[in-house]
Amino acid sequence: MKFRMSNVTRLCATVVATSILLLPALSRAGTLDSLGALNQDQFSDLTENLGAGTHYKGVSPGEGQGLLGFDVGVVLSSTEIDENLFDAGSNGSFDSGQINLARVQVLKGLPFGLDIGASLTKSIDTDISIVGAEVRYSLIDGGILTPSLAVRASYSQMEGVDDLDLSNGALELTVSKGFVMLTPFAGVGIVQTRAKLDGEGGLDSETVEQNKLYVGLTINLGVAITVEADQTGDYQSYSAKAGLRF
Repeated sequence: MKFRMSNVTRLCATVVATSILLLPALSRAGTLDSLGALNQDQFSDLTENLGAGTHYKGVSPGEGQGLLGFDVGVVLSSTEIDENLFDAGSNGSFDSGQINLARVQVLKGLPFGLDIGASLTKSIDTDISIVGAEVRYSLIDGGILTPSLAVRASYSQMEGVDDLDLSNGALELTVSKGFVMLTPFAGVGIVQTRAKLDGEGGLDSETVEQNKLYVGLTINLGVAITVEADQTGDYQSYSAKAGLRF
């Protein structure tokens, strides 16, 4: 048992270390350096779009990890964007209609039904980077006949855009039910995004709230593969995660 756990620990460390080394090498094609050219309505709409793309995405079922539980993985996410807004707020054209993100994500079980998690994210398309964290509490552990139910609070801070301070807070409720190697899940939540632009055209700060719906599926074949689709406000996101969940 000690040998097996040692191998798992090494593999987890390798996944995290390799991902962190690769993230800075991702290409960055767009820069939001003309935000002062936006009017107030456009800035509000952009805040909603960025909030939908950059808020913390759990990409995991609702069941708790348990005291010895651990979940580590690499996630790719894609969120649709309003290309006109992003073109107006940048010095160049965005070639695709999405923000594509890559991140390392870790979730650790604690006593009393609590889990804590953190993520480090880099954008493939822009200069954006994101740090995030979550706290999750298991309301119902679930069993053979009953589903798991958990509530999650999360926070994320976006970096990499000069003069723009943008952060997200979210509260979500996730239900899931395991069937052998398959665990489907679904949830609802609310995402609040705050954006402040310093020294650019006198735009007021924006605070927007968006409803969120999401569904997903985890397939655990030694390596856990999770896919998730979410609708936050008017914008859809799709995520895929590969990692270890035990």
